[in-house]
Amino acid sequence: MAKTVRAAVLLKPRTLEHREFPRPAIGSEDALLRIEACGICGSDYEQYEGAAPQHEDYTQYPVIPGHEPLGIIEEIGAQAQARWGVAEGDRVAVRSGYGCGRCAACGRFEPRACRTRGGTYGYTDVSRPPQLWGGYAEHMYLSPHSVVRKMDARIAAGVAVMFNPLAAGLSWAGTIPATGPGDRVVILGAGQRGLCCVIAARAAGAQQIVITGLSRDAHKLALARELGADVTIDVEQEDVVARAREATGGGAEVVVDTTPYAPQSLNHAVAIALRKGRIVVAGLKGQKLAHELPVDDIIYKELTIRGVLSMSVDDTFRAIELIESGGYPFAKMHTHSFPIDQAEDAIHALAGEIPGMNPLHIAIVPGAPRVPLPA
Repeated sequence: MAKTVRAAVLLKPRTLEHREFPRPAIGSEDALLRIEACGICGSDYEQYEGAAPQHEDYTQYPVIPGHEPLGIIEEIGAQAQARWGVAEGDRVAVRSGYGCGRCAACGRFEPRACRTRGGTYGYTDVSRPPQLWGGYAEHMYLSPHSVVRKMDARIAAGVAVMFNPLAAGLSWAGTIPATGPGDRVVILGAGQRGLCCVIAARAAGAQQIVITGLSRDAHKLALARELGADVTIDVEQEDVVARAREATGGGAEVVVDTTPYAPQSLNHAVAIALRKGRIVVAGLKGQKLAHELPVDDIIYKELTIRGVLSMSVDDTFRAIELIESGGYPFAKMHTHSFPIDQAEDAIHALAGEIPGMNPLHIAIVPGAPRVPLPA
């Protein structure tokens, strides 16, 4: 058994360093997770760039990034085993937040609502013992007040770790806007969470689903149609507002904005939404401002605009069950597994900054072979 653990540490914006940390001692209430895969999302890129909001939960440096971990329980204390209902050798999906363990929110397994907030995996200062607080590592420490769920170990790790973006889709395109039969849904952005929103809208019984993407996203839009989208729009070839209105017969009851670093997409959402429409804003904009937002349209249309950052524990558990059901081609959505020492390459790839690469879902997988980069 190795006495040290390798991890990637974000020292400051755009500065990742590989370090080794002592393997922590595990007590009766906590556990040690051997990381199989850790998903990467747009907030990882914002964290790397230093563009995350100035908030105590998201601006800590140095940190081990990675808030979407999946792994095997390698060590676990007796009380933790009883609390979580898992044992050594079990594969578990881990929620990103951990709480105080004493309040009503923690009793509901909703650490994001915990007033004292234990913290967030991937955003906890690495100087805090026992240091291994993020998923870009061989192992991650599990706080006593984590939320974990056992998951089928027969599913490929790159697919199983998609529980987080799928939970986001279920929340953003289903639960939050209360999507139901008869609703027309327009999804702005064809990234991993946009495609998961297609799955969610179809599961909610939406009458029609429209999704947008860039010209280079042709393969993603094709997959969106396979997942249940009725109409796809190339925003570089067509006027997104006019085409969406035409496709939906005048507008949509639900618009979900997942586009990263594109603040004007909120203007598009307002223009596409019907009266009494529900707009969900999920794509982080890197602190960029939307210009000339049509406020009067928001008022006259009586729109509901909801910003979202995470998802409920119920949607997380539903996502796990949906992946385990095998009912969707999730293997087509996971496109790349990067080893820890290529974490920086993985972040750049997801952001579209590596010419010749246009990935969909990426995970950090300890021990994975190196990913060859285009020359």
